[in-house]
Amino acid sequence: MAGRRMSLKAIDWLAFAERVPPNQKGMFNALKTRSDAIAAKLASLPETPAAIDWSKYRKAVAASGMVDEFEKKFSALSIPEPVDTQTSSINTQEAEANKAVLAYIEQSQARIAHYEKELEKFKNMIPFDQMTIEDLNEAFPETKLDKVKYPYWPHKPISEL
Repeated sequence: MAGRRMSLKAIDWLAFAERVPPNQKGMFNALKTRSDAIAAKLASLPETPAAIDWSKYRKAVAASGMVDEFEKKFSALSIPEPVDTQTSSINTQEAEANKAVLAYIEQSQARIAHYEKELEKFKNMIPFDQMTIEDLNEAFPETKLDKVKYPYWPHKPISEL
């Protein structure tokens, strides 16, 4: 049982506490207290259960052979441990999540670099109150008027009046 206890993953309570919102701190503290109590109780239990003293029961039970039958049935009894079928799927989900996180971080770094270039452009640009129309069109080409599409802007052509 001690070997099984050691195989369980330890909880990093400090990292867990950093992610808990302030309005849920009470629930987090209750969970940690309960978890610590269960862990302490589990640690206090012996690794193997106490052996049954069959001779004591043979002396106490009047019906002959009953204790021998119970002892035989008890020794033949084997309770299989449940098979862990979820750890592998959880590990694959964790690996996929880690890949997604790394991809997101990479994309975020690219976005940050792009935004830093834009910020540098804005810092080095002429202030708006000192710009001419040509300076504005040079800094922001999307603001330049399309004379082919709108030849009379801001006026309407006479044919549309």
